[in-house]
Amino acid sequence: MRMNQTIAYGMVVLGASFWGLTGLFVQNLYAFGFSPWQVVTLRLTMSSLILLILLWTMARSYLKIRLIDLPYFIGLGLFSISFFNWFYFQVMELSSLSVAVVFVYTSPVFAAIIAKILFKESLTLAKISAIILTIIGSAFAIKFIPLGEFSLTLKTVMFGLLAGFFCSTYSLLGKNVSRWYHPFTITFYAMLCGSVFLLPTSQIWQHKHQFLNGDVWLNLFGIVIISTVLAYLIYTIGLSYIESSKATILSSIEIVVAVLVGVVVFEEALTGWQTLGFGLVFVSLFLTVFSFKKREHLKR
Repeated sequence: MRMNQTIAYGMVVLGASFWGLTGLFVQNLYAFGFSPWQVVTLRLTMSSLILLILLWTMARSYLKIRLIDLPYFIGLGLFSISFFNWFYFQVMELSSLSVAVVFVYTSPVFAAIIAKILFKESLTLAKISAIILTIIGSAFAIKFIPLGEFSLTLKTVMFGLLAGFFCSTYSLLGKNVSRWYHPFTITFYAMLCGSVFLLPTSQIWQHKHQFLNGDVWLNLFGIVIISTVLAYLIYTIGLSYIESSKATILSSIEIVVAVLVGVVVFEEALTGWQTLGFGLVFVSLFLTVFSFKKREHLKR
């Protein structure tokens, strides 16, 4: 069954926009005393529970996996989801939502470098240009340049770079299991493995009284249902009807939404240099995608 291309594009944009709202709910949960580690725990645990119910009732066959592949799911859950989310949320707490988003979009740089080292993938001119633009754009966005305006601590920068690094590991680790499993299966087991690791270490039970507050549940609903489950389902359905390269470009709307949330809701001030930085990171994503499309065309 075919889907109208406009609807498919709209679903990809809507799903990515929901991802861009993540910071809104995270910042609100911080106000109730939850730590970044605890917010990640709540997000993964509740999301995996909802996905389990959905898959059990609608697509039970997606729950079947081979034990030999379990280490990949553990790696995805621990490194690519748990650590990535934790460092990402830490940067939000230490700096701002806008800056945190920029650091996450350094992940293509790490992915290209790791792929070169581990898989001997060539670094094309487009890839190198994208890496340079990402570095320069990120430097503008975090006010590292122009010199004299830099205000982030070394800790914030390190956490931001680690967020980008662990984000990049998802595609690299998932490469080995994506041939055998549906994306829903990979996402569910990655989240489940992350939850198993996070729950015992989160001390979430110390915040029992916060769960009596309706506003807490409203924000939990937002980060779990809207920014995780619905975002992923809608994006994946749209992705199945359009080219992945086009979806990657369209998903960049996440940057725009996240920055707008930071500016409009949390009154984060953006300088002209920072806006330029966001633009350069955005352009680097296009170069990365078109480099991928050209490589695939040459292979065919």
